Amino acid sequence: MGNCPPVVIYKEKYLSYGESLLASIQQRKEQVATLSVASNSILVVFKVIVGTLIGSVSIISEAIHSGMDLLAAIIAMFSVKKSHIPADDDHPFGHGKVESISGLTEAVLIFIAAFWIIFEALKKLTSAQEVESPGWGVAVMFLSAALNLYVSQKLFAVGKEADSIALQADAWHLRTDVYTSMGVMVSLGIIWISHYFFVDPRIHWLDPVAAIFVAVFILKAAYDLTSQAVADLMDVKLPPDEEGWIRNVITGRKSEIHGYHQLRTRKAGNFRFIEFHIKVDPQMTVTASHGITRELKYVIMDKFPATTVTIHVEPCDGNCTEICTAGCLLPESRRLRISLTVSDRAQ
Repeated sequence: MGNCPPVVIYKEKYLSYGESLLASIQQRKEQVATLSVASNSILVVFKVIVGTLIGSVSIISEAIHSGMDLLAAIIAMFSVKKSHIPADDDHPFGHGKVESISGLTEAVLIFIAAFWIIFEALKKLTSAQEVESPGWGVAVMFLSAALNLYVSQKLFAVGKEADSIALQADAWHLRTDVYTSMGVMVSLGIIWISHYFFVDPRIHWLDPVAAIFVAVFILKAAYDLTSQAVADLMDVKLPPDEEGWIRNVITGRKSEIHGYHQLRTRKAGNFRFIEFHIKVDPQMTVTASHGITRELKYVIMDKFPATTVTIHVEPCDGNCTEICTAGCLLPESRRLRISLTVSDRAQ
């Protein structure tokens, strides 16, 4: 082992560490996705029972919301498992876009749920049906807010660590549910307390108004989720800070790399795809140039573990196009010398 080139040692260490890290992250992704399914199942049952018993449209609307959250959690659980399947002959770029597709599917379901809630709330406003035993509603909304706050924190933590759009989308669903549950809890609490001070407070309109408030939050979450999912499906490039880091890695090797161009990046779920061209001395051996690309590849993959890096090597022959000049790392004087040298050889 002591006689192995440094890049080979680095590669072996990286692969061993990278595989164990990805396996650990995948395990936590599946665990927290299962937790989300379990918590949402409990909340749907409680909200449907209590909302039906006390005649609260805001709690029933919250049950619909939690039902959508449950469906979203099931989709997220499926997608995090499916997206981890390695690339195969039919899917040479892997299955990462399953997470983006699931996010888009969740958004459509949330839009449907939001409009259904508004429809039911408007019917409740015109019927003026009173809420019975609002104290039970306050209790179930408090339970909902507390449980969803805990689970959403877990989802956010693992989702950001694993760079999983499916888990982060699920987390935003539950965090929205926290805020809307608190809104419903406050409205029912006001109705509940008012009965101790007034014989007929006539403020039962607060319940359907709170339901509409819930729907507005849901619509906003659906719009944000749709934008993010569509961006990944349309192969939008990586964020500027990530591309800037990649450029710094390339320019850090300017003693060996004369220039670079055609940097292209994209994401599919938590998987990144990065490709670019580098210019090297035309007299450099294939072995040496291949060594440079391997080192660049593993440095980038050390920063972004779930990444496919493709590097194309070209000779710096002095035929500088506009694209080539834009990414040139050589001073003007050296660039001119190379051009003259190549011209002399041609003659």
